[in-house]
Amino acid sequence: MVNDTSSSRGIVAASSRSIASPVRRCTRRAALVRVSSCLLDRPARADGIAVPIRLQAELLCKVASYDRNFEARTGERVRTLLLMKQGDPESSRAAAEMRSALSSIPTIGTLPHEEELAIFSNAPNLTEMCRSRKASILYLAPGFSEQVETLREAIGALSLLSVGSLAEYVPNGIVLGFDLVSGRSKLLINLTQARRQHIEFRAEILRLTRVYE
Repeated sequence: MVNDTSSSRGIVAASSRSIASPVRRCTRRAALVRVSSCLLDRPARADGIAVPIRLQAELLCKVASYDRNFEARTGERVRTLLLMKQGDPESSRAAAEMRSALSSIPTIGTLPHEEELAIFSNAPNLTEMCRSRKASILYLAPGFSEQVETLREAIGALSLLSVGSLAEYVPNGIVLGFDLVSGRSKLLINLTQARRQHIEFRAEILRLTRVYE
């Protein structure tokens, strides 16, 4: 089931809201304005990636902080695994480009961060890698269209944010993705999988997304 919440009011926050300080509310409001500005007209790439990698990085760094469990899950530093498919040049290129893009952004949310390139070998290895590296974000480069459901089950109920470079990943179980709709960038969220992975997005960011349930 798909809900485009930019035109629908059917989505509500999953839990009761805590009382935020005026300063934090202002900071989040300013961040929301920046997210909205990023969703302006953008050219599509010819390699299947609808939204440019650098813009994906900008959006990821802003959207991550709208998860109510973000700071509790990440601790003092955000650790991101950039997963690429072995022997796939496009996949390797995209993962390296995302690493470069993230390295130029000081914080994810309000926290410092580090990124690591990783090659997918099998599902059990991915599960162990996410746990041992204490990853709070898993980014999937292109090349996994036929394996998204396997990857979804591999990360299971781990508390992390899965992010797809390709829009088609999201309906099949990746939490966050990006698409180009009528020439404009659009956030995609799989809300069912988000809940499974202990991601609790605030209502204000859900209003800017296309939601899959």
